[in-house]
Amino acid sequence: MVTTVGTETTFEKLVQNLLILEHDAIAAYESTIAKLENETSKAKIAEFKSDHDRHVVELTRMAGQLGVQAPTEGDLKEYLTTGKVALASIIGDGAILKAMSTNEIETKMAYDHAAKNAAAPADAQAYFRKAYEDESRHKAWMDANA
Repeated sequence: MVTTVGTETTFEKLVQNLLILEHDAIAAYESTIAKLENETSKAKIAEFKSDHDRHVVELTRMAGQLGVQAPTEGDLKEYLTTGKVALASIIGDGAILKAMSTNEIETKMAYDHAAKNAAAPADAQAYFRKAYEDESRHKAWMDANA
């Protein structure tokens, strides 16, 4: 699925939509941790989830500075991200990681767009580049271990 998150025309909407995306991602990570059998994989996924938790903290801080509401949950896309994990769990850990890897495509794309978004100030763009690097690291591990 191609995302438009990251292409917003206002910084306020960009931050809000990234928060929704992060909450969707966290739900998928929680589902993955619950369904994986391999303890090493569970620990790595929990580590990656902590990156998403950290992104939520920073994005919530940005929303506060902007005086806009910080979403505290995902949207309907959460059912897609967690649903893929649930279906993959029927097959096993490799399929679960593959499903999560496909979820990371959208998150990587969103942060790539956000890092280049002219509506975002330079310090936010720099943060979005770091978040993109986190997502790239997550996806690379998942691809290598699926």
